[in-house]
Amino acid sequence: MLKALQALHPGNFALVMATGILSIGLQSHAQYWLSDVFSIIAVAAWVILIFLCTVRVVLFPGNVWADLTTSRTVFSYFTLVAATNIVGMLMLTYDLPLLATACWFLAFLCWSLLLYLAFSVLTFISHEHNVNIVHGGWLITIVGTQSLVLLGVKIAPFLGHYANYMMMEVHLLWGLGLALYGIFIVLFCHRIFFLELKPEDLSPLLWVVMGAAAISANAGTNLFESENQLSFLANQKPFIDGVTLMTWSWATWLIPLLTLFGVWKHLVRKIPFRYEPIVWSIVFPLGMYAVASDRLGVLAEFPPMVWISQVMLCAGLVAWASASSGLLRRLGQTIFSGEHEHIPK
Repeated sequence: MLKALQALHPGNFALVMATGILSIGLQSHAQYWLSDVFSIIAVAAWVILIFLCTVRVVLFPGNVWADLTTSRTVFSYFTLVAATNIVGMLMLTYDLPLLATACWFLAFLCWSLLLYLAFSVLTFISHEHNVNIVHGGWLITIVGTQSLVLLGVKIAPFLGHYANYMMMEVHLLWGLGLALYGIFIVLFCHRIFFLELKPEDLSPLLWVVMGAAAISANAGTNLFESENQLSFLANQKPFIDGVTLMTWSWATWLIPLLTLFGVWKHLVRKIPFRYEPIVWSIVFPLGMYAVASDRLGVLAEFPPMVWISQVMLCAGLVAWASASSGLLRRLGQTIFSGEHEHIPK
């Protein structure tokens, strides 16, 4: 058990992200009882992972520091930011605005520290100054940033006189997330399309590229629907509307491409599929794309987008069930046999 805790991957919070966004998607399609089940699982997983990570910091600070100072793993900690904001959104569905607000401020604190730490690692510590170290996991930074927008818009009405401060903040965060996406996606495309690509380079983290675009679109729909007392922010809505549709269309284009990557890796190159924590990085983008499609379809009064949302939500549920079965098998090996395979980072 201690070995498992020592090797605990920081990206395990993607489990919370995936389960929570499916809960939100199910609620939007009036599947309330199933949504409640997923909400309970998501919150319980978040509490357990927070506890395990705290114990890991106490018992194995060297391993935690190694993760935080390695360019290939530091970005995985942004799953904590996104997961905390997803939990905050779930709290709002049960009329718990104080807990939701606490989640936002905790997530914002973690995001602030991680953002500059990650770029400091890339600049001062990493010895691999080439695009070979670029992978889809870097875009979890954007997911964490845009998750602050999603929750921030929802808690703003509960902040009284400070609502305008929050609305300005989330608009700035949305723009920052788009800027970071632009930077990372250029590096990512150069890595994928112009350098040698090996099967091991095509990890589930690639789906975060689509998930980051989908959550940016979802955040855009929330900003467009928000009530702004500041005329400057209200004037941004036409821009937000256009960029939101553009990011959704980009996310849509990526889905077949990412599917082809998976076919090439597992069917053509015969690499077996096995469970690892980053598998949840497939489930969350599917769920987020489903939610974004539903919101955009309702906002645009275009039913086909809602139909797409229903199909993708089903795909997300199938992927969640598959990932959950792999997780249960891994836990069974760890608890009952004491066997623990090294978790790839």
